[in-house]
Amino acid sequence: MKPGPLPGVDMTDDPSDHPDAVGLPARGPFPADPPAVEVDPDEPLAVVAAGPAGAARREVLAALLGVPAGMLVTPAGSHLLVRHARVATRAAYVPGYRQPHSYGADQAAAGPALARAPRRVELSLPEQLLRHFAVLDTPDTDTLGVAGGRVLLDAVVRSGALLFVIGADQTFTAADLHLLTEVARTRVRVFFVVTPGAGGWAAAEPAATDDTGVALPSPPDGPPAGDPVDPVAVTVAAHRATLLAAVPGLAEADWYPVHRAEHPALRRALVGWSAIEGLRRASSRPPVPPGAHGRVPVAPDAPGDDWADGLERQSRLRARGIRQQLALELANIHLRTVQEIVFGVGCAGLPQLLDRELEALSLLATEQQDRAVREILDGATVRIFGAPLAEGVRQRIGAAVRWGLADHPSGQELDRVLLVTGTAGVATLPGAGALDALLGHPGAPRTEVLPRIGVALSGGCWQHWRSPGNDDPNAARSWAQRALREVELELSREVSRRFEAFRLALDAVLTDALDHGILLA
Repeated sequence: MKPGPLPGVDMTDDPSDHPDAVGLPARGPFPADPPAVEVDPDEPLAVVAAGPAGAARREVLAALLGVPAGMLVTPAGSHLLVRHARVATRAAYVPGYRQPHSYGADQAAAGPALARAPRRVELSLPEQLLRHFAVLDTPDTDTLGVAGGRVLLDAVVRSGALLFVIGADQTFTAADLHLLTEVARTRVRVFFVVTPGAGGWAAAEPAATDDTGVALPSPPDGPPAGDPVDPVAVTVAAHRATLLAAVPGLAEADWYPVHRAEHPALRRALVGWSAIEGLRRASSRPPVPPGAHGRVPVAPDAPGDDWADGLERQSRLRARGIRQQLALELANIHLRTVQEIVFGVGCAGLPQLLDRELEALSLLATEQQDRAVREILDGATVRIFGAPLAEGVRQRIGAAVRWGLADHPSGQELDRVLLVTGTAGVATLPGAGALDALLGHPGAPRTEVLPRIGVALSGGCWQHWRSPGNDDPNAARSWAQRALREVELELSREVSRRFEAFRLALDAVLTDALDHGILLA
């Protein structure tokens, strides 16, 4: 079969040449002036599916992937990551475990009996489309809340594309518009899909269609008298006008109405985006020739013995700043949790609500940690070597520091998860696999100096608050306050321990360089 035209590559500007765009203007591969938001080129390409239309979104993804919609069903609140593999497999990643729970990939396969909902379910399929990009299906946007919106935005920015599915009988909520406003400030490519909704498209005379069954757009100035009105074009145009009134930055986003199970135009557009984005990411980091940074001498006017004291002061200052910011965020989490217990989800919904808040907190803590570590490392190496280092040299130093972390008592078992227990305490579970189970969207292998910071709710918490006998809002508020206080204390200790281990390891690497006159790492 001959492939169709790719948007922004070989499609003309005449709307009549590609009716599946419903008369909306064609767009190029990137916005004219994208904001300066750079993503790690090593991040794998993925399309994040989001929106308020949960069942309809699964139908759209099932048609794209050629599988029954039942295979895409996950527990409430979990992410579904669909990847390519020769053999179909499925596994659930549950906080509190070091290994995933595997089960059958067919539609009839029953999931494992779990004490709590998984953060993500991974489905591997031998589908050719998945060779171009992975697909991440997310919970409905109207169930995410503040924390869930932050987690979703992080996944969207790292993936590169957002497939937003909304029904013809639905409207953009405040949470939807907030998410799309943040997305509009990035390089993310946005595709909108409008489904018929529960009642189908608005009743009207059948519109003119092309040979594929896709409705032809109405003329720009409106249909002539006596011509039938195309309900599809009217609905999509109304949704687009509503969106652009609030988020004008998405004027060039593509819109696709769903008429039947197959979506060839959407499929071609996604493949075209992945080809262009893959080339852009690959060219953003050119390969470094072997031996380009082989010998790195220290500066002729090397610093005196006080450089180590400055490193210690910087490390403690940054650690204190992170602890303060996390304390403020935990106070905000407490306020939102109490509000939801009293006026929203109640006691039964407390575990999922708090677990999502802690997932967003983990992302914030990890981001703050990584930024501070990079700044400390850059500042210290400039003093030792006299100038900013090339990326290859920084990676060598970072690898040496990672190796040196385990040489100090405070740097041992940094790969561990903080689990909130049913008694409002915090237990620890070491292991890289335990940290991986906390990720809704794992992305590229981690190259930062320190491991991620991970916090989650244990299965005992879910079982306790979902029990019919534990439905006292006052008890839930008291438990949440004690649990968040314990999380604050444990996070404070963890941040201090990590930065102390990092300082000692970096000190050892740079001291060796000063003693020998060149970087030995």
